[in-house]
Amino acid sequence: MAKKYGTTFARRGPDPVTEELVAVLSGKNSYEFKPLFERVHANLRARKAAGSSEEMLRLRIYEKLQQLVGQGAVKKTIAKEIKKYRGAASLASVLTPAPPKDLKQ
Repeated sequence: MAKKYGTTFARRGPDPVTEELVAVLSGKNSYEFKPLFERVHANLRARKAAGSSEEMLRLRIYEKLQQLVGQGAVKKTIAKEIKKYRGAASLASVLTPAPPKDLKQ
């Protein structure tokens, strides 16, 4: 019996790193990357979701942060060579999954 490919697609929800980034940046504060990382890392350790090494987690958090900046969900400001990140109004929509596209169009 042949297996049909493409019929078992499951959309995953946001990962714990994205959830914690959104939770921290949802407030009114602006953060530089180091304090932001320390806060997200502490929250992930409290949830026992920081599975990888600290260096790899730092890279993942930075990558997710840059993706959120690219989507417009996080605002990045640069003043005197200091980069600060702050959540935008569209940050809450990051955690809600997009409706599935109808494939039979």
